[in-house]
This record gives sequence, structure tokens and C-alpha cells, in this order.
Amino acid sequence: MAGRRKKKLKSLTETIKGSRRVSREQPYEQYSQSELPTELLELILSQLSLRDNVRASAVCKRWLAVAISIRITNKPPWLMFFPKFGDLYEFYDPSRRKTYWLELPELRTSRICYAKDGWLLLYKPRTHRVFFFCPYTREIIKLPRLELTYQIVAFSAAPTCPSCVLFTVKHVSPTVVAVSTCNPRATEWNTVNYQNRLPFVSSVWNKLVFCKGLFYCLSLTGWLGVYSPEKNTWAVHTVPPPKCPENFFVKNWWKGKFMAEHNGDIFAIYTCSAVNPVIYKLDQANKEWVEMETLGGMTLFANFLSSHARIDLLGSLRNNVYFSKVRFYGKRCVSYSLDKGRYYPRKQCYDWGEQDPFESIWIEPPEDISTFL
Repeated sequence: MAGRRKKKLKSLTETIKGSRRVSREQPYEQYSQSELPTELLELILSQLSLRDNVRASAVCKRWLAVAISIRITNKPPWLMFFPKFGDLYEFYDPSRRKTYWLELPELRTSRICYAKDGWLLLYKPRTHRVFFFCPYTREIIKLPRLELTYQIVAFSAAPTCPSCVLFTVKHVSPTVVAVSTCNPRATEWNTVNYQNRLPFVSSVWNKLVFCKGLFYCLSLTGWLGVYSPEKNTWAVHTVPPPKCPENFFVKNWWKGKFMAEHNGDIFAIYTCSAVNPVIYKLDQANKEWVEMETLGGMTLFANFLSSHARIDLLGSLRNNVYFSKVRFYGKRCVSYSLDKGRYYPRKQCYDWGEQDPFESIWIEPPEDISTFL
């Protein structure tokens, strides 16, 4: 009797499991028939950040294949070095720690002013000639002449963009500055004098960024001037200067400041010799500079003339500040890790005053490196 009962129970259990198996299989069949088309899945995943893209790729093999196929990561900028003699220019890739060379006789006797969107803005002191140059295509776009003494120049977008505007501010007196603007289609620069309500000292050590339709200029003493190309207005914001690190006011202290923008946010980097750098973010609502303890995965590339910010870089590049200095025979870029709270490489002297401000600049990497030596 016990054996028959066991057989009946076993048979009943298999019947129940079988019915459950059938009922469970139906949703999977329905799901397989209603899967998202590949084109639609690609469109959805393409809207995700790198971090969310990686997470989505863990759903299934199909999602993994689609996520990898459309995964886009930012490439870090390259560091371009301007030689003191000759026409051979170096381009350093910090992600691969590799150097490339390119002969550019077109840049002979010129001085670098700014870099953005893969374009260089250059100036020839002898002829007062200002021009755009793309080192990868060798394209040149000439601009009206302008005498540059101790002011710096920035531009809002690539010169091929209709909205491109050039901007420079020059110190006239303790209360007056001269703002000059131009666009690639203009025949001359437009210069207007503006009165300052707050102290603003303009010099070659000022920092310029273009953010949300405005040019922001960080003065030598830390005051922030703002110019609107659309409204033709200039004002010095009532934002107290960022707090300097201890022992900041030493020799060449003005060379250790940098400014960058990303996605509507503005960042200032203050450095001083071997003291750890201090990074600030502009809080425009409360009109103050807020010290940052982390970059949230962002990477800053600091330079005297123009600095850059990147998000969604891979690996060890994240949450670091890279400076326009290369050590160990061109094998490593000087950087500061906010995670570790230290410089790399260690035990190096970081006196930025020793560096020529016009010897290097960060520039967008090329899509094709076959033109390099």
C-alpha cells in the first residue's frame, strides 16, 4: 500500500509540475514574440550615460551585444607642445601615454591663444595677424588684425559654426576695461569700453571660458567678469574670490590658477607648488565658490590658456586633474587624484611658474591618426 501511495503522489506531483511548467512557459513565449526591435533598443540605449549603458548590458546577451555596439565613451584631449625652434610639434595622448609628431610650418612665428572643438586660435606678434588653424586638416581661417599686448582671447565655438564669437578683455584703468569681439566673417574687431563697479584687473593671467551663451573671465585677483555677446553687456559679479590655499602667495602664484566649464557648471583650480590643489565649483544661485571634495567621476585637464572637462572617461582617468606637464621622458602626465589625495608621480616639484604658459595646450584628439609621424 505504501508503494502504491508513493507512486500516486509522484504521479500527482508530476502532473501539477507539468501544468505549472506549461503556465510558466506561456509568458516567455509571449515575451519572445513581443521583443523590442533592435533599432528601437539601440535608440533607447543610446540615450543612456556610460554607467547606465554598462548596467543595461547585464540584462541579457542580446542587450549586451546592442549596448556594446552603441557604447560611446569620451576621449581625453591631447596635449600639444609648441617647439621653441623648428616646425615639429608633439601631441601627447594621456590615456595611452604615447607621443605623436606632426610638421606644421604654417604655425611658424605664431603664438597660441586658445583651443576649442579641435581648432587652435593663434597670433603672430610681428604682423598682428590673428587666425584659426586645424592641425589635422591644415585648414586656416584668417581674422582681422588685432594688437594683443597682455590680454588673452577666447572663442565660443568652432569657426565653422555660425554662432562663433571671439572675445578679449583689456585693462584700461582701475575702473575701465575694453572688450573686443569679432566673428570669422567680420572685417574688423568691435571694441567698447565698460565701467567696472567692482575691482577687476585684466592681464594675460586671466582665465576665460564660454558657458551657456556667456564669456566668464576670472581675473588675476579672483573676481569674475561676465560678458554677454547677445546683449553686449559686461559686469563684474558680486561673487567673492575663491579662497586661496595656505602659502599660496609665493613666487609665480598667478600661474597656478585654471578654469574650466562643463554642462553649465564652472570650475576653478588653485594650485601652489607641492601643496595639494583646491577645486571650486561656482554656485551662481548663492553667488559663491564651493570647494569640491570629489569630481563625481569627471576629469579636468588644466592649462594656462584653456582648460577642459570630460565625463564618462574610462578607467583610472576618472576623478583626476591632469596638468599640461609631462614627466619621465614623455611617459607620464602630471596629475592629481582626488580619490587618493596625492599627485602622480610622487616627489616631484610642481612650480608652475617655471613653465612657459605658451608652450602647450590641450586639444581635441583626431579621428584618424594616420597623418601623424
